[in-house]
Parts: sequence; C-alpha cells; structure tokens
Amino acid sequence: MENIEELEKRINYTFKNKDLIHQALSHSSYANEKRQHGGSNERLEFLGDSVLSIVVSDFLYKNLNVPEGELTKMRASLVCEKSLHIFAQKIGLGEFLLLGKGEENTGGRERPSILADAFEAVIAAIYLDGGIENAAKHILRFMPNDIVRKKRPVFSDFKTVLQEVVQKNPEEKVEYVLIGEEGPDHNKRFVVEVCLNSQVIGKGKGRSKKDAEQLAAKEALELMGYETL
Repeated sequence: MENIEELEKRINYTFKNKDLIHQALSHSSYANEKRQHGGSNERLEFLGDSVLSIVVSDFLYKNLNVPEGELTKMRASLVCEKSLHIFAQKIGLGEFLLLGKGEENTGGRERPSILADAFEAVIAAIYLDGGIENAAKHILRFMPNDIVRKKRPVFSDFKTVLQEVVQKNPEEKVEYVLIGEEGPDHNKRFVVEVCLNSQVIGKGKGRSKKDAEQLAAKEALELMGYETL
C-alpha cells in the first residue's frame, strides 16, 4: 500500500490500523488470487452500509422538516449505487483498489458496483478505526450542499400550493377525505384522499391526518406536473 498516505490525505483521515484500509480496498478477486488472510472487503462493505444509513438518516432528520416518505426517498437517493459511485470518483478511490488480474484487465477499477462497494468498506474501516464521529465526518463531506436549503419550515406548503393552483378556477373545489386508518394505536397511519370536484386526484398516508393530507396534496401536485422537492 505505497499510496495509502495519499488516500488518507484525500479522505482527511489517518488510520491507526493500516490493515483495515488495506482490507477495505481489497476486492474479492484480489483476496482470492492472493489468498489474503483477512479476506476481501465484503464484510466491511456490509458494516459500512449500515453506518452510512444511520449517518445519512440522522443528517436528514435534523436538517429537513419533511414527512417520513420524503426522508426515505431522499436517503435512498443518497445511498444508492449511483450516488456512491459518484462519491468514490470524487476522491479517486479507483486508483487505490486492489484487484485481481481479471478484474484489472476488464475495467474493474472504474466499475460502479466495485467502487460503490469499496466506498462503503472504507466507511466501515474508518468507523472501526476511529468511531462513528470520524465516519460521520467523512460521509457528510459528500452530502449535496443544497439539501439544507430545500428545508421547508412550514409543513403546510403542499396544501397551500394546491389551493392556490385550484383558486385560479373559481368553480373548482378541493376536499380532503379520510378514507381509512391502519396499524395499532401506538403506530397508526391515516389514509386521506384529496378530491377535486369529487374526483380523486391524490392520496396520502401519514402518522396524523394533517400529514396524510399534506402527502395527498403533494401527490396531486406531482400529477399536475408541479415540482414538489
């Protein structure tokens, strides 16, 4: 690992246990070819996936005042293979991968799945070597700068916007109808439909009637072609 110091500079973290970062960069093709004692980065990838999820979830929860469904979608977009591939490219992670000859010769160093997996493995290596705070510091460097600017301090935006759209035609009338409740009392979900002149144009499910109405209005706006995020 002659270039380990360069990678440490790029991720702004110095490992106390260099074996961890060595394993994080070891693809299964390399580990099998070299019969590496520590194995490949697959176990670290498994752990890194969980660390990544909790850090991103915590960040979104604390910085975005939006309903659960939107938080889930946002998290999914940030931890998917496509995003992790981009994050890995930003630090040139492919340059440091340890690959078997077959993967090396077939473009494995640039393969999105390999880079995404290695990115998660590096997260796990940092977590094991330096704890959750250092892992979080590394992960949060890659969060898009505009996420917090999209924060909506007032949750009634969707209903307000929908009402403004409908008011352009005075004869139109919007009505929210509670059509059902799901789940036990301690974790109940309310289901609401929003109707335009008695025609259903959106449906939402939330922890409260208010949340469900907002999500129903959001769906209606999306169906009308309006950007809601």
